[in-house]
Amino acid sequence: MDALDRKLLRDFRRLWAQALVIALVLACGVAILLTTFGMYGALEETRATYYERNRFADIFADARRAPASLLPVIRGIDGVRSAEARVVEAAILDIPGRTATATGRIVSLPRGGAPELNLPVLVAGRLPDPEAADEIAVNAPFAAANGFRPGDRLSANLNGRKRALTITGTLLSPEFIYTIGPGALVPDSAGFGILWMPERAVAAAFDMEGAFNNVTLKLDPSATQADVIDRLDVLLEPYGGFGAQGRDLQQSHAFVDAEMQQLRSTAMVLPPIFFAITAFLVNMVIGRIIALERSEIGLLKAIGYFDAEICIHYLLLAVLIAAVGTGLGWAVGTWLSRALAGLYAEFFDFPFLIYRASFAAYAISGLLAVASAALGALHSALKAARMPPAVAMTPPAPPRYRSSLFDRALAAMRVSQPVLMIFRGLLRWPLRSALSALGMALAVAVLVAAGFFTDALDTIVDKAFYQSNRQDAVLSFTEEVPEAALEAVANLPGVLRVEGQLFHVAVLRNGPHEKRVPLEGRYPGADLSRVVDEAGRRVDAPPGGILLARRLARQLDVRPGEMIEVAFLSGRRETQRLRVSGTIRQYFGLGAYMDAGFLNALNRQAPRISAANVTLDSAALPDFHGALKDIPALSGITMMDDVRGSFQETIRKNVTIMTTIYITIAVLITVGVAYNGARIQLSERARELASLRILGFTRGEVSFVLMGESMLLALIAQPFGWMIGAGIAALMTSGFTSDLYAIPLVLEPAAFARASLIVLVAALVSSLIVRRRLDRLDLVAVMKSRE
Repeated sequence: MDALDRKLLRDFRRLWAQALVIALVLACGVAILLTTFGMYGALEETRATYYERNRFADIFADARRAPASLLPVIRGIDGVRSAEARVVEAAILDIPGRTATATGRIVSLPRGGAPELNLPVLVAGRLPDPEAADEIAVNAPFAAANGFRPGDRLSANLNGRKRALTITGTLLSPEFIYTIGPGALVPDSAGFGILWMPERAVAAAFDMEGAFNNVTLKLDPSATQADVIDRLDVLLEPYGGFGAQGRDLQQSHAFVDAEMQQLRSTAMVLPPIFFAITAFLVNMVIGRIIALERSEIGLLKAIGYFDAEICIHYLLLAVLIAAVGTGLGWAVGTWLSRALAGLYAEFFDFPFLIYRASFAAYAISGLLAVASAALGALHSALKAARMPPAVAMTPPAPPRYRSSLFDRALAAMRVSQPVLMIFRGLLRWPLRSALSALGMALAVAVLVAAGFFTDALDTIVDKAFYQSNRQDAVLSFTEEVPEAALEAVANLPGVLRVEGQLFHVAVLRNGPHEKRVPLEGRYPGADLSRVVDEAGRRVDAPPGGILLARRLARQLDVRPGEMIEVAFLSGRRETQRLRVSGTIRQYFGLGAYMDAGFLNALNRQAPRISAANVTLDSAALPDFHGALKDIPALSGITMMDDVRGSFQETIRKNVTIMTTIYITIAVLITVGVAYNGARIQLSERARELASLRILGFTRGEVSFVLMGESMLLALIAQPFGWMIGAGIAALMTSGFTSDLYAIPLVLEPAAFARASLIVLVAALVSSLIVRRRLDRLDLVAVMKSRE
């Protein structure tokens, strides 16, 4: 080990506190990058392996009733490797010990036993006997939430006939990685389950012998999905086909995709902030070290060290800091990604989790960490290398001061000498002051970007549950029923008010753009389920027009007043040209709305409804649920209080964890900038501050000069942090937006205030830590030192 190496280690030990603070900031960037890469890789590889092992289908299609003889024709479509027909129906469940009504989705199992596609994984027990009429298997989360084991029984209303069914096993399926019931926003494992039942029993219960209403396809790798979907739609059209769709629109797959998109957005937005701040902090520290070691640099060059060796020496000091930060980031990132991957595996109902430490993720994060630290030190290291020995041996030329307009303004304001020193200190190093303020502004921005989620979710809950959907429950019918059915619903126990709603499936087209969406028909004046504008006013779709969610309108590239083509996949299955009457902001799904009376008229039918919205007397809820379990035409029930509670509980947990992480990140950024800035100020101005003490200034006055610069920079940083944070929040809302949901950009004054308070307190604490060194200054030794 030569002299430069020993000096490198000695410098690193001497600067351990500053180096550790920088390393912690850098570790945050490395950990976030590694966690998002690790999570994304774990989800992607686990899902891909699960799909491949269990033959997850490429195309899904529903129809009203198609003959079994059509299946060979479907298999003969060019590019289709295999196809499987099923019967899929909804049912009301009566679970022992549960008062509330549960709903289930019945999926038929082929006569041979295990399906050819979407092969479920057996978790416990066995599959139902293909010849049995009362045996079922249920999805494992549903069984766990209700305490079911193989051999337990429940009752189901199958097409109006209540049947006692025996559970033979519990399953997981690639088709139901994320299982959401009708009208729900998050999974409700206790209230919604998947029931696999032998095809023979399902067909008999729902009058589907020799027929199917659902088909799944697996394609050859060379097949063109769009062509296969077009051909399949043509074949199913005479049998009430609702339009085939690929994996991208399959509900479970789409939710996992949305989560992976969020991970990508996080990886793109946050780590660069930490790498940039690291470069700045390293630049400050290395620059100051070189300024203090001018004579040593001159001596090293005088005794024969090359310029390159000097440059590499200071770069290696930055690399050592980066190595510590990278090691910490790798450790924390590995732990976080493993822990979160396990949580995701449970949340998304994977039967296994594949987590491999990706060499690429570690390499990329490590290289970026080293590159950011080296880039921060490069300018100062090159400056030291290029300095001639004779110049390095002499003290630097003192800065040239002259009175400026700003000085004259301060003099006119008659500010105190300490205040004047603070302002002059900032103006002496304008670039460093600006970058310090920018660093703390980024800390504020991180908190603003994190804090907006809470306000955004409050807005979503208020808009979705208190302004738009004000009903207590939604009753969904198996088929459309006459509007007169509302009278029967009104007579159910505890029902206080009832309103009808109509649903159709349609493909909206505008030129080359098209989108398959559920189209809702609402009656004028409906008050329980409403479309509202930004001001909370009810908006009714006028007869003859269609009202679109803004995200849907953007995807179709259509504006209010323009005409679009509406191809109905239900009812009379006709295509109409309708005028877009307006657009509304919507946070869940891609809504399209029409006047229910006009929609009935288009189908040339008497008023009909698909669902009933009701308000309830809470005291009569047990009797209400008891009555529902025996209604034959009911396919499902959505209790809005349960939906809202599940949504808020799930989201609040995630927001609490995220907010805690972001506060920690912001504090580390602030401490890194403020602490290093104050240490460098103390190093640079030790003689000045010691002179003030000798001249009679109190410790408080001298401390005010030292701390004043940091706190003034922190105050200057606030408005810039607000603006940057608002920009980051806007980027995050854009990155998180999908067909499933959108997050509104809601920036309340309280969010800015919280962010500023946390950063200012962290800056104050950092400055107070450095101030303790001021109390321990040896005034005589400081005055003897050379500038």
